[in-house]
Amino acid sequence: MRNLSGGQVEAFVLVGFPTSPPLQLLLFSLLLAIYLLTLFENALIISTIWLSPSLHRPMYFFLGHLSFLELWYINVTVPRLLGAFLTQDCRVSYIGCMTQLYFFIALACTECALLAVMAYDRYLAICEPLRYPSLMPPRLATRLAAASWGSGFFSSMMKLLFISRLSYCGPNTINHFFCDISPLLNLTCSDKEQAEIVDFLLALVMILLPLLAVVSSYAAILVAILRIPTAQGRQKAFSTCVSHLTVVVIYYSSTLFTYARPQAMYTFNHNKIISVLYTVIVPFLNPAIYCLRNKEVKDALKKTVLGRCHYPRDAPD
Repeated sequence: MRNLSGGQVEAFVLVGFPTSPPLQLLLFSLLLAIYLLTLFENALIISTIWLSPSLHRPMYFFLGHLSFLELWYINVTVPRLLGAFLTQDCRVSYIGCMTQLYFFIALACTECALLAVMAYDRYLAICEPLRYPSLMPPRLATRLAAASWGSGFFSSMMKLLFISRLSYCGPNTINHFFCDISPLLNLTCSDKEQAEIVDFLLALVMILLPLLAVVSSYAAILVAILRIPTAQGRQKAFSTCVSHLTVVVIYYSSTLFTYARPQAMYTFNHNKIISVLYTVIVPFLNPAIYCLRNKEVKDALKKTVLGRCHYPRDAPD
């Protein structure tokens, strides 16, 4: 990739989190620990689902895709930030910035679509339990997951096509810890109206439409749960979707606060702090949320971590 605009800026400076050296060392240590734990947690979830036949169902198939996505999502931003803490080199090349922006947008949009697909899966499981196997066969689950990935990466490609055509003449300082859309648009010295319109329209498609699908699915789920006559039945039905609902609330609340609040409330310092939530904390918390709230995943994890030698009399899953 080259600078399509022919602008003068060949590199950007990411401000990151400028603090005193002792505090930077503390931030580095904390971020490194979270990063390594996130890689371990999500890799463990993926391997557990892969090795446990009892989890070979659409719900866990989508969870495996979500964990795989989180592995890449945290790798888009955190390693660069860790390197900046160590070397104090905050520069990123134009190509590196656009590459980071592309994968960040692609994975963020894919996660929105994937969360909507997971909500639809829970809707079918709870509202149509008898027809669920025929309504969500493995082939459809595979197609929905592929559509989520494809739509996310295509949307990112369209956004980057317009952003990379803009001229960046200077200044080249980005008050953020990674290359994001808004900071880059604020640095351009050319007309950015077209890029902003494309960004807005694709945001409607890739953020608000999946959110609408999630809200609609859970509205139908709530109605179905309230119709269950016993409290035990209602609790059992709700327990199958509470983990996903928690992840949706955390992810969408931070994302919408960052990208959908009025311009008068927008400051890059606040934006950086909120961005840490959905780029670092959410990928870190997601595996814990699913494991702590889902008995099947917890049991499968115990077998995966402790080994099957601890369960010599267990029947095959």
